[in-house]
Amino acid sequence: MKKLFLSFVFAFLSTFSFAQNNWDIDQMHSSINFTIEHMGISFVQGRFDKFGGDLTTKGNSLDNAGFNINIDVEGINTGVEMRDKHLRSKDFFDAGEYSAIKFTGTSVSKEKDGSYIFKGKLTIKDVTKDFSVPVTLGGITKNKEGKEIMGLRAKFTINRFEYNVNYDPTAAGIAKWVEINTYLELIKR
Repeated sequence: MKKLFLSFVFAFLSTFSFAQNNWDIDQMHSSINFTIEHMGISFVQGRFDKFGGDLTTKGNSLDNAGFNINIDVEGINTGVEMRDKHLRSKDFFDAGEYSAIKFTGTSVSKEKDGSYIFKGKLTIKDVTKDFSVPVTLGGITKNKEGKEIMGLRAKFTINRFEYNVNYDPTAAGIAKWVEINTYLELIKR
C-alpha cells in the first residue's frame, strides 16, 4: 500500500512539473519602445536595444504566471548618439551606477475583457515600486521550427520623476510622463 501511495504521489508531482512551461523573450522579434513629449509641441521616440527575460506559465494560461524582464540601460537608442550618451549619464539613467531596469513579477491576473494585469516590482535607478502593466495576449502558435511562440503587447505610462529621472524638474522641455509600447514574442523552452 505504501509503494502504491508513493507511486501515486510521484506520478502526480511529475504531471504537475510537466504542466509548467518556461518561455524566453525572443529579442529578434520583440521591442521595447518609448515616446516622450519635447518642449510641449513635439515628441521624441526611442527604444531599448538590449533586453531579456522569461515567463513561467502553468500550461499555456497566463493566470498566475511568473515573469522577469531586464533592460540594459546602455542599449537606449533614440537615433542621436549625443542624446543617447546624455540619457546614459547621471542627468538621466546613470548607466554607470544603475545598469539595468528590472520588472520582477509578483502576480498575473485575467481581466473580464480578456486582457491581463502583470503586477510586479519595477526598478529604475535606485527606486523600486509596485507597478501594474496591462497586457494583451496576441496568441500562441508554432514557428517554422515547430517551437511554440507567444505574443504579448503592452502600452502604459511612467512618471519619470517617481524613479529619480529628474533632469528638467519643471518638465518644461522634457515631459514627466513617458509612454511605453512593448511588443514581446516569447519562445517556449
